[in-house]
Amino acid sequence: QVQLVESGGGLVQAGGSLRLSCATSGRSFSSDTMGWFRQAPGKEREFVSAIRPSGGTPYYADSVKGRFTISRDNAKNTVFLRMNSLKPEDTAVYYCVARLRSGSVYTGEYYYWGQGTQVTVSS
Repeated sequence: QVQLVESGGGLVQAGGSLRLSCATSGRSFSSDTMGWFRQAPGKEREFVSAIRPSGGTPYYADSVKGRFTISRDNAKNTVFLRMNSLKPEDTAVYYCVARLRSGSVYTGEYYYWGQGTQVTVSS
């Protein structure tokens, strides 16, 4: 059974930092694109960041560019999201995704999703 388990969320003050982790099991994702989406209360789910299997230039939503950094450890089947200079508008449930099925990394469908981890940024 494939599982994606996020961790590292929590409550932080504006300007603070958090590091999200997504540990996977059940199969290797070393050949797959992995990434993060988020969904704030009352809003649609939105793309945050993605990274190709071999690394390379990562993808970021404009709203997080320059503040968030995605990375991966293929040996550990884990993807990370370092979030700096957090803002109240970053408050959301953050979901890890893996293996792009179709479309672009920004809007495409992914085969696998985690259950999400809550990030709350207080002002």
